[in-house]
This record gives sequence, C-alpha cells and structure tokens, in this order.
Amino acid sequence: MAKLGKRATAAREAFAGKEDLTVEEAVSLIKANSKTKFDETIEIAMNLGVDPRHADQMVRGVVGLPNGTGKTTRVAVFARGPKADEAQAAGADIVGAEDLMEAIQGGTIDFDRCIATPDMMPIVGRLGKILGPRNLMPNPKVGTVTMDVAQAVTDAKGGQVQFKAEKAGVVHAGVGKVSFDEAKLVENIRAFVGAVSAAKPAGAKGTYMKKIALSSTMGPGVTIDVQNATGN
Repeated sequence: MAKLGKRATAAREAFAGKEDLTVEEAVSLIKANSKTKFDETIEIAMNLGVDPRHADQMVRGVVGLPNGTGKTTRVAVFARGPKADEAQAAGADIVGAEDLMEAIQGGTIDFDRCIATPDMMPIVGRLGKILGPRNLMPNPKVGTVTMDVAQAVTDAKGGQVQFKAEKAGVVHAGVGKVSFDEAKLVENIRAFVGAVSAAKPAGAKGTYMKKIALSSTMGPGVTIDVQNATGN
C-alpha cells in the first residue's frame, strides 16, 4: 500500500469523524484543507435510490449554476448555414457538419459540450457509440438539440451543468472552484441539489436521495446532511 504524503495525511486527519455536515460546514472544511498548487474543483456525488437501467427511473437534466463552474467549457456545434454562423457568433469553439463528424470518428474530441440543430441529428446519430459513453451526445431533454444554438452555446459557456445517473444510481458533477467564496459555493451546491431533486423520476421508490458527498479534486470526501442540502 502506498504511503500517504504529509498533505494527504493532514487532510484525512482533519476530516476524520466528520460526517453529515451542513453544506456551509463542508465547504468551509474543504476550502481550509485544500493545499494544492492549482485551483481544485469542488465535486459533488449523490447516491440516489434509482436504477437507471429502467427507463422510468432515469435521472438526467441540466442546471445553470448561479456562480458558474470556474471552468472554461469548450463547445462543439453541429449546424449549417445561418445556424452555423449564429453558433460561431455566440462563441462556439468548433462548428461543422460532416467534417466535424469525421474528425470525431478519427478520435479528435476537443470539446466538453456538443450541441446540434435537429436537422443534423442523422449525422450526429452515427456518433452515438463515441459520444454516448462520454455523456456528450446531444439530447433535446437537456437543451442540446435545438434551433436556438446561440442560446445553447451561451448557456454552456455561462456555467450550465448537465447531470445523468450512472449505473449505480450515482450523479456527480463539478460545482465550482476552491477559490470561490464560500457563499457562492454553497449557492451553487444548493442549486445543483435542487435540480436533481426536481428531476426525481416517476419510477423512483423509497428514499430518493440516499447520500450526498463533497470533495475537492485531490482531497478526501465528506458527507453532508441530505435535509440540509435540500433545504427541507
């Protein structure tokens, strides 16, 4: 077993015995123990009482974090003609059609969000096996298949976060940077939890939100009180 460094050991000791904290307490603890040379991301992981293998228990959605993510989001848009021009004017990093499809098929995936106009979906559909596992497939349910590409690009660049339950019913995302003010991080976290809460599927039975944990990129995690996080 690898020996922990001084920083990791100190962080674990600081977190020992602490669980089910308020959002404010958890954010304060994580910020106080972030000692890396880079600006770590604050990450949230939510264990939900769903089985996403069943269509009526799938949890997915999108939320605009009020204070952004602190991350530069690279956006690719499948569009032609005036819609391609709109996407570029809105700040899209990559705009294309068949050429973009071929680049992706060739292994070039230099973007974090993929948007498409509805007429481009026959082309995008060929990329399902590539984009799907990376959670990059455009989907009308989260606003990434749309004729309003300019607004979709603006939203993606402005701190919008997509979420989707994985096989074990876990939803995770980055909700800001350690350098953010505590109040702004708390606001982002509550907004994200609220969006996941609102996305509760019809087929969910029993306890929906089982566990919520926060951590920084390189730090240990700490659980937060579910009722406090949801405001209930």
